[in-house]
Amino acid sequence: MKEKTIDYVLRATWMAVSKMYNEEAGKAGSTMATGFALLSIDPENGTPSTSLGPKMGMEATSLSRILKTMEEKGLILRKKNPEDGRSVLLHLTDFGKEMRDFSKRVVLRFDEAVKENVTPQELATFNKVANTITDLISERKIYKEEISLNKLETDQ
Repeated sequence: MKEKTIDYVLRATWMAVSKMYNEEAGKAGSTMATGFALLSIDPENGTPSTSLGPKMGMEATSLSRILKTMEEKGLILRKKNPEDGRSVLLHLTDFGKEMRDFSKRVVLRFDEAVKENVTPQELATFNKVANTITDLISERKIYKEEISLNKLETDQ
């Protein structure tokens, strides 16, 4: 049997987590993306709409669709930023705060389940490996130079 690549394990694991979160969110008529957005909005002071995308690692167009849906469902309100009239703050409604609490419980339950089945040492190793992968990518240490198809063909 062929050994699974690190990439495969990461993708398969994330797909399973994503599916699980979407199934749980669906029980409350929501989605994983909406739950993630709710968790990324400051429940007391609101969050500038421009900082939400980078915080969530999402493109503006995808985030715009999610925010529009959240507003239609009565989860958020958009208010002018009192400190900068050009920007908008996203605030949770009472219903948004309830759904944020639901999302938080789902995430914390997942954490609990993993911690019940993985030793602290294994979890520390997992976190170390995940941080190393993130650092390798963010510091562009994996693909330092562009690999051309011509070079690949001449190497064979």
